[in-house]
Amino acid sequence: MEFFNVKNTIDFMSTRKAGLIVSLVLILVAIGSVATRGLNLGIDFTGGTLVEVGYEESADLQGVRDSLSKGGFERAVVQHFGTSQDVLIRLAPSDSAAAEISNKVLAALNADGHKVDLRRIEFVGPQVGKELTEDGGLAILAALFGILIYVYFRFEIRFAVGAVLATLHDVIITIGLFSIFQWEFDLTVLAAILAVIGYSLNDTIVVYDRIRETFRKVRKEGAIEIINQSVTQTLSRTIMTSGTTSLVVISLLLFGGEAIHGFALALIIGIVVGTYSSIYVASGLIVVMGVSKADLMPVEKEGAEIDPESTP
Repeated sequence: MEFFNVKNTIDFMSTRKAGLIVSLVLILVAIGSVATRGLNLGIDFTGGTLVEVGYEESADLQGVRDSLSKGGFERAVVQHFGTSQDVLIRLAPSDSAAAEISNKVLAALNADGHKVDLRRIEFVGPQVGKELTEDGGLAILAALFGILIYVYFRFEIRFAVGAVLATLHDVIITIGLFSIFQWEFDLTVLAAILAVIGYSLNDTIVVYDRIRETFRKVRKEGAIEIINQSVTQTLSRTIMTSGTTSLVVISLLLFGGEAIHGFALALIIGIVVGTYSSIYVASGLIVVMGVSKADLMPVEKEGAEIDPESTP
């Protein structure tokens, strides 16, 4: 169902070169940031100890950091978790037992006269973190390879390459922003990256389906005109899908708490970048690769043109 109709075809492809250049620059910046600054990996990947404590009153995070530093935890990462009374503490990997670490943390925090309750403590070994990093990378590669095979059989090879490159574009830029701003990258963010892959692919497939249908129906128009018509016709669906999805994700970002903050942030970035890439990157790439009507016409079976009634 169309929620609104675009009467005139929008000439998206007239700016395809500029769009591809902007995307290339963003990808290079993202790769450069990851290569030089790296990612601010969470405890899921680096290993360490996670301690959640509760205060009777609002906790002063800087005061908590100072107390932990005096207690020997100089590299502790401190943040609110849910309410201002709940504090989440991430500690670097240590050879000490979890019980010993929790006692030292409580002793350091109680030294200033505050009453602190221990809510939970979790320990992740460095070997587990390394395995999660490798498995996460393999999951992304497997998803991209699956997309390549799926789109190849559904359309043709140039569409498959365009879909994979557009999806890879979204993944690289999303990860790059986490590197540039040093937002924490943990397992929830990795899950969001995989969700972005699915969202971006779905958007791209909708556009590609309409392009294929229009190629088969329209006989006089060129490839660029047909792609402009197809993208314009799917624009209402794209806006409604990205808009409604964004409302849900923004609600998670604002009210979901610290536990899923990174997840929601990655999804918002992925939705914005994925919507852009389905219009400019995915469609622009098949123009660059020279897709034509002949590539999308169904293959006629031998003898299909013979009228069965005319045969003896």
